[in-house]
Amino acid sequence: MSLRPEELIAAASAARKRAYAPYSRFPVGAALLTATGKVYTGCNIENASYGLTVCAERVAVFQAVAAGEREFLALAVVGGKDAPSFPCGACRQVLAEFAPELEIFIGRPGGPWIRRTLKDLLPDTFIMK
Repeated sequence: MSLRPEELIAAASAARKRAYAPYSRFPVGAALLTATGKVYTGCNIENASYGLTVCAERVAVFQAVAAGEREFLALAVVGGKDAPSFPCGACRQVLAEFAPELEIFIGRPGGPWIRRTLKDLLPDTFIMK
């Protein structure tokens, strides 16, 4: 990874500030590092119809894919004030579609971060065969 984890976490923290979370009041930011060295960020975007809410991790992935990226190396997620916010199950499955070996850094604003791999978080990924 050419970017230090702290830099990726800083990008996720900055994205968190742009979250639209009027219902949960739980802003989350994500930063996704691609194999080309670019970083795509995302924030959670809520909707009054909660099922239409999109998580920060998926926003970052969708932006990267829309830009033509398909290979991802690392993801940083910054969420809760008191405890780290791990990606939800739906985000884990979307990430697995593109990067089953993804390195993930989970943190909280101003706090320490935790390193996991996607395989740690989603050991039995659904695969369409």
